[in-house]
Amino acid sequence: MVDTNGRRITLLLIEDGEADQQLVTRALRRAKIKTNLHIVDNGEDGLAFLRGDGEHKDSPRPDLILLDLNLPRIDGKQVLREIRADEKLKEIPVVMLTTSAEERDIIESYRLGVNAYITKPVEVQDFMESVQKLEEFWFDLVKLPSKEN
Repeated sequence: MVDTNGRRITLLLIEDGEADQQLVTRALRRAKIKTNLHIVDNGEDGLAFLRGDGEHKDSPRPDLILLDLNLPRIDGKQVLREIRADEKLKEIPVVMLTTSAEERDIIESYRLGVNAYITKPVEVQDFMESVQKLEEFWFDLVKLPSKEN
């Protein structure tokens, strides 16, 4: 399926947990909107993917970024800081998808410009439903800018 502008959805998951990567992948397969999902497992590679650096030189621009807070090399908050400071990246929606329910993490993430903050549910089925609802919200209800802008 494609979005309302007639193009396929590109989603970047920056997540170091293999189990969570697999759950997101499974949830997206079950959702009604099909995505081109790209996964990187640390903040450094996430930024390289977004900037088209090194082995990611041909990476597509994502329509949405799902970002874990606790990442190796560069943590999720620093990744978010760098995304929001980059003129070419700053308008890409970023959803923090993390295990942390700490108020300070939530406040800091919004202060840094996250579009939404979701605490990962513990139960597998709840986690998968959350990902599906997230995808439906961002790609059914929200109007996103075209990639050309």
